[in-house]
Amino acid sequence: MINREIKGEEISNVFTQEAINNSMVFFQKYNKLMSYYRCALMEIETKFNVLNVEFSLRYDRNPINGIKTRLKKPMSIKQKLEKNSYPLNLDSIESHVNDVAGIRVVCSFERDVYMLADALLKQDDIRLVNRKDYIANPKPNGYRSLHLIVEVPIFLAHEKKIMKVEIQLRTIAMDSWASLEHQLRYKKDFEFTDNMANELYECAKLSEQLDRRMDDLRKLTQIDNDL
Repeated sequence: MINREIKGEEISNVFTQEAINNSMVFFQKYNKLMSYYRCALMEIETKFNVLNVEFSLRYDRNPINGIKTRLKKPMSIKQKLEKNSYPLNLDSIESHVNDVAGIRVVCSFERDVYMLADALLKQDDIRLVNRKDYIANPKPNGYRSLHLIVEVPIFLAHEKKIMKVEIQLRTIAMDSWASLEHQLRYKKDFEFTDNMANELYECAKLSEQLDRRMDDLRKLTQIDNDL
């Protein structure tokens, strides 16, 4: 579910006093910007749902196992701007924070990840801003996923806005590993050791093997081999 509307007191704990001198105006503009990102998420989610229906009709199976959306929290936005020495204002958010709106698409097979990404990027209202393939080139800790930053138009009553959305596409195995890794690595009041990091890396390799073996089984069943 997409995040709720941000309240004034939450924002006041994040942004500078200079930015919120006229607090009501600032809060209204912030919430308006977040509503644009929510609309962009709805546009992208709808596109993936349509693709899921199309491929289910053509190949008698659903390539998408689940979809999750989220808006970045104010404190996370602030930290990202400060980390890169950008000013703390709304224009800076739009210009420099590409992952305010995020959508995660969990697929059945690795092949589905690339198939869905290609189908989305062929649509004439989608513009690719950046692509990082952590499946072909996993991160040092073993993390695997395909990341896309895209621009999508949203059509309002009196204007059209171009908004950025971060898309993460991954398999069920990739998503399970990433979710558990995050819980273990960032558990409060607990020291994460090198031995634990090494063990998680080995688990990531097992996850990669699982994807390959499941794909071999997919090929044996000959489902969507003409894709």
